[in-house]
Amino acid sequence: MIDIRQSKNYANYLSSLGWKVERIKEVNYFIRKFPIIGSVLKIQRPEEINFKITEQLAKKHHAFQIIIEPKDTNDELRMVNYGFKLSRNPYLPTKSLQIDLTKPTKQITANFKKDARYAIRKGSGLVIKEYSTRSGLKTFREGWRKCVNFNRYVPSVDQLINLRKSFPSNNSIFLASHNMFGSIIGGAIFTRSSHDIGYYWQAFTNKEGRTSLSQYSLLYQGILWAKKQGCKVFDFEGIFDPRFPNKGWLGFTHFKKSFGGHEVEYPGCYIKFRFPYFDR
Repeated sequence: MIDIRQSKNYANYLSSLGWKVERIKEVNYFIRKFPIIGSVLKIQRPEEINFKITEQLAKKHHAFQIIIEPKDTNDELRMVNYGFKLSRNPYLPTKSLQIDLTKPTKQITANFKKDARYAIRKGSGLVIKEYSTRSGLKTFREGWRKCVNFNRYVPSVDQLINLRKSFPSNNSIFLASHNMFGSIIGGAIFTRSSHDIGYYWQAFTNKEGRTSLSQYSLLYQGILWAKKQGCKVFDFEGIFDPRFPNKGWLGFTHFKKSFGGHEVEYPGCYIKFRFPYFDR
């Protein structure tokens, strides 16, 4: 299945963030320009890596760095042969968890661990609302900001609006859980590509939300939404990978694994530096 980073929806979203996008033979090439020094060329999980086109675009845009995140481990040797080196800091999660949504819902939930099923039952009384309008996304963002520490990154209202515009209608959903006073205590964004994969895109919660286990109900609603949209796979968008250890990921990895599914691995991030001066 084609990764969401290779969808037109994602290309539109990156364009809204200031990236230039060239789409050639169904592959998205993302270019970020920097004054004087040139640009960065990024390709994320393409179905096929075309090194000739990549080099042509690198020269065209005077790229000083090419970033490729292969989808298949078979591409690793080719990357090395073309002068790329494995980075210690990948941009995309190198390991993820996926659920087969073609199975009946009862069979999917039967694979949830006991603590996840308990948490979903406990959170059944929570009020979960969808936000989709401009004013609604502003409220969603305000709730997000209040839920997390100031050192946590929170997208701007414009970024959330652009995400919604890039993944319109049934291609995304913004959900938030509320306490009895109507305050947001947690939220999650789910997206889907046009290629039948639903994604657990971003999420947040505060202490009250964690105490009430609201994140379980939110994620469960996202899984049900993806299945309703006809997605065949639900992707959790990243779990802890010992190859590229980040201990900060251990907590939410335990949380995600309570929903079952199978693990998938990706090769990592490969980088090649160039001298754009010679392209001129």
